[in-house]
Amino acid sequence: MLPGLSHEEILRYSRHLLIPEVGLEGQRRLKAASVLVIGTGGLGSPVALYLAAAGVGRIGLVDYDVVDYSNLQRQVIHGSSTLGILKVESARNRMLDLNPDIQVDVYNEPFTSYNAMQVARDYDLIIDGTDNFPTRYLTNDLCVLTGKPNVYGSIFRFDGQVSVFDARRGPCYRCLFPEPPPPGLVPSCAEGGVLGVLPGTIGTLQATEALKLILGIGDPLIGKLLLYNALDMSFDFVNLRKNPNCKVCSPEPEVTELIDYEAFCGVPGHDHEEGTVGEGWDITVTELAERMQTGNHLRLLDVREPHELEISHLEGATLIPLGQLASRLSELDSAEDMVVFCKAGTRSARALELLLSAGFRKVKNLKGGINAWAKEVDPSLPIY
Repeated sequence: MLPGLSHEEILRYSRHLLIPEVGLEGQRRLKAASVLVIGTGGLGSPVALYLAAAGVGRIGLVDYDVVDYSNLQRQVIHGSSTLGILKVESARNRMLDLNPDIQVDVYNEPFTSYNAMQVARDYDLIIDGTDNFPTRYLTNDLCVLTGKPNVYGSIFRFDGQVSVFDARRGPCYRCLFPEPPPPGLVPSCAEGGVLGVLPGTIGTLQATEALKLILGIGDPLIGKLLLYNALDMSFDFVNLRKNPNCKVCSPEPEVTELIDYEAFCGVPGHDHEEGTVGEGWDITVTELAERMQTGNHLRLLDVREPHELEISHLEGATLIPLGQLASRLSELDSAEDMVVFCKAGTRSARALELLLSAGFRKVKNLKGGINAWAKEVDPSLPIY
């Protein structure tokens, strides 16, 4: 039986109640629904806010990060007053301030193969607001195995995508992307940037799809991929078909339980920027500063993009963007001592792997990148 609405709730949702496709029964469906939002960042912010405002009765939030200055350009559920606070707590407080009549569950932990089934068990549908391939594949496989809809969204710079993957009625994420891209091929938003308003557009579309699914109205994006470009304000659609040989949603699947998705994708299952290739190849910023003070010749290799030099740079560094490094190895001397750096250590870790595979051995990765240098060695440089 659907829950009733109080007089206060009827007033709160009065604009919904006036819509024939929603009405009183639809609002009661929203109150009875439960949605799990994975990630409370750029996409999760508008998703969580609009689900709360719409009156979805139970909303779960999964994240394990804290609010940082660099989040505030796009993660609008957080604010300056919540800097340093757990994102799930910051988001919950804002949602309950917006609508105290809902229940908000928080899971301050990574979403992994070990806890995903338990975390998602009591929710009707899942919304993917993540920025990494391991969690995307995990979310997809979880939804296929449990028969839950997966409202998918992704963003990068000026482009976004939205779809609803429901293997009971159409294709799943693996039907579209059977295998993850090679590690390092697709940069994250932390590496490539994102227009601050873009996650608002895509996240609101995800929230719209979730509400349509709960209400049983309209034509959900099942079997369709929406492509959005903010620069030319275009919306395009690609029709998707179910892969009869899909490893997870076909009649005879290979994947029948959750796997190690970090190993499957070859990258960490989190959105943070720090990266390393293992002990023995890192150098800290203080160690680098000490070596530079000795006057010994040392090649600094900057693998960021040229426009990042306008933000901060190290004097005397050689700039070869990561995407050009493989074709420009001849410009480097393998006999030189070399330290590779980027913004925060992720791209330089991949550059180091490339250099090692090419036979370079006198090379180190600057742990934490130029941001760590700005924080610990030269405060005159900005952190970005």
